[in-house]
Formats: sequence, structure tokens, C-alpha cells
Amino acid sequence: MSPSWKLGLVAVGLVAAASFAAAQVTPEDHSMHGRMGMMDGKGPMQDHHRMMQEMMHKGMKGMGQRGMIMHSGQPTMPGQDAFGAIQEIVGILEAAPNTDWSKVNISALREHLIDMNEVTLKAVTRERELDDGIEIAVTGEGRTLDAIKRMVPAHARELTKTGWSATTEDLPNGVKFTVTGTDPQKVLRIKGLGYMGIMVQGGHHQLHHLAMARGEFGPHQH
Repeated sequence: MSPSWKLGLVAVGLVAAASFAAAQVTPEDHSMHGRMGMMDGKGPMQDHHRMMQEMMHKGMKGMGQRGMIMHSGQPTMPGQDAFGAIQEIVGILEAAPNTDWSKVNISALREHLIDMNEVTLKAVTRERELDDGIEIAVTGEGRTLDAIKRMVPAHARELTKTGWSATTEDLPNGVKFTVTGTDPQKVLRIKGLGYMGIMVQGGHHQLHHLAMARGEFGPHQH
């Protein structure tokens, strides 16, 4: 399908969405539009036409550069998640007029993203349910073990700042990660989340990535 046909289909979809939205207008709304039309010399049909035009304009504008590139036949995905994450951070730094390039450290961010990959995909976990939570043995070898030692205790400390009860204990080949709660529903949530669900809790990761790239602190100083 050619790009022009794709753009045509997008426009048709936006018109259909506008028509559907207009169909949801209540009788009271029609009455109000009628009164407004009498006041400014424009009737309901003109209002409806203008609304459709605005929705189409906003829809096309909302596609932004990515939509324009996509419909021009050019790829938009970076092809690798860590590459994309670094690309996003670099874009933020380049767009900020106050970026201190003498402190920027993209290498630290890259090392951290490697650690994230290790603890997400390569760490071995053995979970044991407790009455009030869960105990997880997170183990690995080589680079994976190093990542576990750096990331899991740091994440546990971050969790305690937001009301979680989380502790870690060193193991010869990893870390014992214990998360507990007092509320029965919280305990069920902890058990349901398990290792990876608990590791992704909190919105601090993205902000820390930006701070690392700016050279404000090391990869695991949460």
C-alpha cells in the first residue's frame, strides 16, 4: 500500500472518529449549539463542520514526527531497548540549554542498563512464600552476579523510602531479597508480583537514568 493511500485511510479514520464523537452529543448540547449559532450567526452544522476540521487537524498534528516518518516509509524503532533508552536521554540532554557537558557520563548509564539486562533476563530466582510476604534468592555468576550485588540492595533501599518493607542479605552467589507487609491485601500483592514485579516498582528508574547521564551520581547511588 502506497504512503498516499495510508494517509487517506488515516484521514478517513479521523473523520469517522469525529462523526462518532458528534453522535454522542446530547439534545441539550444541540440546543446550546443552536443558541450559540443564533448569537454569532453560525448554525449547528457550521459548528459540527468546524469541530470535524479541528479533530482532523489535532489528529494529524498528534502523529508528530514519528507519524510523518512512518508514513514516509522510513523506520522509527531504534532496534534495541538499551540503545533506545540512551538515545532518549541524549535527546533530553541536547534539548536542555543548561546541560553541563563536562559532567555528562553516558558510559555510566550504559553500564547500568547492562546491569538491568542481567538482573532481568539472566539472574536465577528461587522464591519462597512467607506468611507475611516473600523471600527470594537471586543468584548468578560473573557479570550477572556483579549486577545482582549492585542492583538488588539498591532497589530494596529505594523501596523502603516509599513505604515497602524490604531487606537484603548477601549470599555466596547472590542476594537474599525479602519483602514483607502487614496488610493482608499488600501481602497478596507482594506474592503476586514476585521478583520481577517487585523490581519494577516505583518510578525512580527513569529519573535516575537521567541523573546518571548528567554525572550527578553513580549508577547505583539511589
